[in-house]
Amino acid sequence: MAFIRLQKFFTDCGVLSRRAAESEIEAGNVTVNGHVAQIGMKIDPARDIVVYRGKRLEKKSGAFTYIVLNKPRGYLTSVSDPDGRRCVTDLLEDVSTRVYPVGRLDKNSEGILLLTDDGELANRLMHPRHTIGKYYRVKVGGRVTPEQHRALTSPMVIDGYTIRPVQVTIASEDEEGTVLKMTLFEGRNRQIRKMCEQVGLTVRRLSRVAIGKIKLNGLPVGHYRHLTDEEVAYLYQNTKS
Repeated sequence: MAFIRLQKFFTDCGVLSRRAAESEIEAGNVTVNGHVAQIGMKIDPARDIVVYRGKRLEKKSGAFTYIVLNKPRGYLTSVSDPDGRRCVTDLLEDVSTRVYPVGRLDKNSEGILLLTDDGELANRLMHPRHTIGKYYRVKVGGRVTPEQHRALTSPMVIDGYTIRPVQVTIASEDEEGTVLKMTLFEGRNRQIRKMCEQVGLTVRRLSRVAIGKIKLNGLPVGHYRHLTDEEVAYLYQNTKS
């Protein structure tokens, strides 16, 4: 028998992330063999019956779906919104498989976003020790002083957390503002915007242009493409423990 943690089984089934699964387990919405599940319990996927909100979960068989979306501004990085706001999955209406965003871009940001039903890869990409570099093009108002540039590349505390060093180069500057190229190796909530705010810079436009070697390759805004087998292999090979 091969036992795994219950929350991992959710990702294997392509249903929820581990964190979301833990919340559902804690809320009493999951049973194992007819008994209410507990946080931290392990199951044997081959023998135990897991039911989530009245539906039995089964590990996905066959190929997973891997998508690259060129996210437009104005869309939430979510599968649904109780207030009816536009979500990135609204742009995937012809995708038959239910996929989930890997990480997030805030509503006013744009650019490359990965979505998949492969819970294992999603967890590897979002875990701090597995992070692949993410590349951003950031337009800020005004000119960036040497002191501001030095602060952006130095250790910073965001929301009480000391972030990992960020690579920042000045791509161009004119009377309309400055374009920064920033490389992050983690993705704290609204990290770039909070970093810029902390040093007195206003973000006018924020776009993620690549995740490691994964690029948009001319993909129009609001459109998507499937990852190639080589791109999927690259993500797995570069997110090893």
